[in-house]
Amino acid sequence: MAKSANKLEIATSPFAHDGLSTRRVMFEVVLATLPLLAAATYFFGITALVVVAVTVTGCVAAEWALGSAQPRGRSLTDGSAVLTGLLLGLTLPPAIPLWMAFLGGLMAIGLGKAIFGGLGQNPFNPALVGRAFLQAAFPIVMTTWSAPLDWSADEPGFFNISPSTLAPPLMRSSVDVVSSASPLGLAKFEGELTEATSLLWGQTAGSLGETAAVLLIIIGLWLGFRRLFDWRLPVATLLSVTVFSGALYLIDGTAYPSPVFMLLSGGLLFGSVFMVTDPVTTPITAKGAWIFGIGTGFLVVLIRVFGGLPEGVMYAILLMNSVTPLIERYTQPKPFGYQKPKPETPSSTSPKGASSK
Repeated sequence: MAKSANKLEIATSPFAHDGLSTRRVMFEVVLATLPLLAAATYFFGITALVVVAVTVTGCVAAEWALGSAQPRGRSLTDGSAVLTGLLLGLTLPPAIPLWMAFLGGLMAIGLGKAIFGGLGQNPFNPALVGRAFLQAAFPIVMTTWSAPLDWSADEPGFFNISPSTLAPPLMRSSVDVVSSASPLGLAKFEGELTEATSLLWGQTAGSLGETAAVLLIIIGLWLGFRRLFDWRLPVATLLSVTVFSGALYLIDGTAYPSPVFMLLSGGLLFGSVFMVTDPVTTPITAKGAWIFGIGTGFLVVLIRVFGGLPEGVMYAILLMNSVTPLIERYTQPKPFGYQKPKPETPSSTSPKGASSK
């Protein structure tokens, strides 16, 4: 008599899912960064492609050497290292030396992910960890911005790579790139506000992926439509910035920038679309998402207006990453069917002198 082919399978929940895997999510987000990379190449020339390629190489090399999955290099298949390298590269200045970009990629994976045990266990966004390392180690380079290419000129310099970008490790070139102030730097130190049209279309100095606000808005809407992140996180962040900066603007419109400028300038939109929405380092509860976003927006306004630096998105997100476990602890929803336990009544004692049988 042949044995039945039917077997009882025992597994943990969830028993039904939509087939969305880590690899698929990483792949779709990587695709979403490609228009930004194309725009960065248009605004800043071939240097943008080279810088991002180097950061991706640094992240992949670190993942291959330090990845927890066995055999060696297996953790590369989920695509997280490539995505981290892309995001890190898009947060860097256009003319950063390539050896610094490669070092940032190594630190993003080494200090931001591998040291905590790999993907899913890191408390801080790895790309921001890599950028924070570079910001602390090389503050001058990280605050030196290049002006966008002038396509109306006879030779816009699309294929030109500055000597500072090709400088050997721990060395400086004799000719530095022509620097230009970012919109946040102009507003904070010179009191000059950049027009909203320039901020929308990317005609400003800044990090590679943060200048084209229109493109970032479209990408954010697409990722939200694809349900690749919790919509509460970016919405709460942008609403928080609008409310707090708007309150300051109403108090004194000559001393504080308008909410429109605060929303469109710097790395706020880029951080709201790609960093604040990281499912590993942000709360997974609905209330927690609102708290995280409101806190991030408040810290961004606080640092930009009252801090010594013109930008505060990176520090705001990293600070909120550090309190994510605490937020999740106090925002856990009650289980379905939960009933508050009734207080226990004091047990009755037998009457004094009663006989027992």
